[in-house]
Amino acid sequence: MQRPEPSEYDQNYQKYFDLIPNGDYENLLAQNTIETARLFDTIPAQKHDHRYAERKWTIKEVLMHIIDTERVFAYRALAAARGDAAPMYRMDEELYAGNVDVSKRTMEDLISEFKIVRNGTEFLFKNMTDEQSKRSCNVVTHSMSARAIGYFIIGHVLHHIGVVRVRYL
Repeated sequence: MQRPEPSEYDQNYQKYFDLIPNGDYENLLAQNTIETARLFDTIPAQKHDHRYAERKWTIKEVLMHIIDTERVFAYRALAAARGDAAPMYRMDEELYAGNVDVSKRTMEDLISEFKIVRNGTEFLFKNMTDEQSKRSCNVVTHSMSARAIGYFIIGHVLHHIGVVRVRYL
């Protein structure tokens, strides 16, 4: 799958695309899966529920946010690939985070969930034709192609990995 053109996504997402190295999409996605699981797996247990500031997410909540966002964006990519032009509204990340409790979940459990969700994402994009990858969904304020969504998924995770490394570790 080819890297998207800037016209295929809202420019507010550019910071995520800038984090993605060049390379084959499937390899980039697989490497991102490995690096993400490895990072969260190496975080000491005493930091799992750590917040670097008041009202900021814990490390486990960050991983849950990554999982939730990937689910939402994978659905958007599916809708785009299938030609569904129905409006899709913005994901309120604070609403999602405020309505899930990861305090009793283990990091191992969250990493397993991430890998399962990612596996579904990998299958979605692996079996998407070039034509389907160029189709766009209607995210109300802008359109976004399926392939832009695929790349965004990687960039979004890289963004949060950077935040975890700088703010939490």
